[in-house]
Amino acid sequence: MTDSEPNTSADEPVRRAPPVPPQRPSVLERLTNNPSTAAIILITVVVFIGQTLTQQLYGFDLLLALGAKSNADIMQGQIWRLLTPVFLHIGLLHIGVNMYSLYIIGPAVERPFGSPRFTAIYFLSGVGGVASSLAFSQQPSAGASGAIFGLLGALAGFLYLHRSVFGKAASGQLRQIVFVALLNLAIGLSPGIDNWGHVGGLVVGIALAFVLGPRYQPVWTTPDSGRLVDQQPWSQVWIRGVVATAAVLGLAFLAALSPFAR
Repeated sequence: MTDSEPNTSADEPVRRAPPVPPQRPSVLERLTNNPSTAAIILITVVVFIGQTLTQQLYGFDLLLALGAKSNADIMQGQIWRLLTPVFLHIGLLHIGVNMYSLYIIGPAVERPFGSPRFTAIYFLSGVGGVASSLAFSQQPSAGASGAIFGLLGALAGFLYLHRSVFGKAASGQLRQIVFVALLNLAIGLSPGIDNWGHVGGLVVGIALAFVLGPRYQPVWTTPDSGRLVDQQPWSQVWIRGVVATAAVLGLAFLAALSPFAR
């Protein structure tokens, strides 16, 4: 049996199979490839289960009572309340919206920043959001939205710094992020939403992108091929993370001096 050529004339084009569209990663693959995002979602969900159990056992949310942002308690020395509100949520809808937002935004930040930087930005933005709320609002609050706004701000800062590297794609994505941030801040003007926490987290996230963020530059191996190399890896900037932590805690101390904090 011999091979034969396809029966086509010179005027008839050879048919080709249509291109196969790239497959989107599954939920499991998305979380496995972004371990810090997955770990934070898991811990937050476990804490929420604990909140629900304490409501059933004691008739009130013990974890929320011990960890929500409370100006009076923070002023009395309960400084853990600068961080614990990031893990606490008020109802199923609240945690559902925040964790879905983290599931969408988290990988977009963790991939270019790496897990250590991502984790630092998430929690420092969360603390920055609580500090902003402490400075400008007397209402108690809880939720991960300040930290998530920090990730949004970090991604915006990253795209701004790399606009010459990624070109029009970065500029388009940056405009989308600005629109999403402004839209959510406008929604945050509704009663019962701690918008000061959103603003604080967003500002800290943007600042951390400049201080801790990667700096990718193309390195060409041949005239036609190259790769992006981080010129500012985490191993060189982790000490800035320590300084940034001290700076955010210093902002929290200044926030405690605000007349709104008392």
